[in-house]
Amino acid sequence: MPMTLPYCPRGSRTIPPRWLLALLCLCVMWSGGCWERKRPAVQIRTEPLAHPIVPQANTQLALMDPPDLPMEIVPIPEQFGVPRNPPARPHVASAPAPEPKKVEKASEPIIAPGISDDQLAAAKIETQHSLIVAERNLATTQGKPLSAAQGDLVSKIRGFMDASREAMNSGDWPRARSLAKKAEVLSQEFTESQ
Repeated sequence: MPMTLPYCPRGSRTIPPRWLLALLCLCVMWSGGCWERKRPAVQIRTEPLAHPIVPQANTQLALMDPPDLPMEIVPIPEQFGVPRNPPARPHVASAPAPEPKKVEKASEPIIAPGISDDQLAAAKIETQHSLIVAERNLATTQGKPLSAAQGDLVSKIRGFMDASREAMNSGDWPRARSLAKKAEVLSQEFTESQ
């Protein structure tokens, strides 16, 4: 089937397939460089170097005696000899450092809502009860091996208990009750998880 060119200004011309095939072969030959003679590729010879070639020794040099060179022994100067130890430096006692002045910390003001005597008594009782329960729960773990997570939890519980006692000593009973309650709740969760 003859092929029609896509655009032809003088009319429609067709190119027979034989001509297309011949044109294609010429293009391939021209681009492949068949017209020029190619140089042969460089070949690299690889020879095993297991047996190197050793040059022959000059027998005349081997028969000759080495020349006698005069040798002089030069004494080593004292400055390069064994180093002498310098005299020991005297030990001077340093002046004692002045003692730092003790600065008294002003007690932090406690911001607490005004609570009545009944509420204060209830806070004291609840704080004491929560600390006793937390101590009892931690006593059950005495002597048992604990994992890292369990040891961390025990240290948090003890931290809350210590902070609660500090708040009790400073008279901040609402804060002491809150910290003791946290220690109690964590200790109950800890004993239930074992």
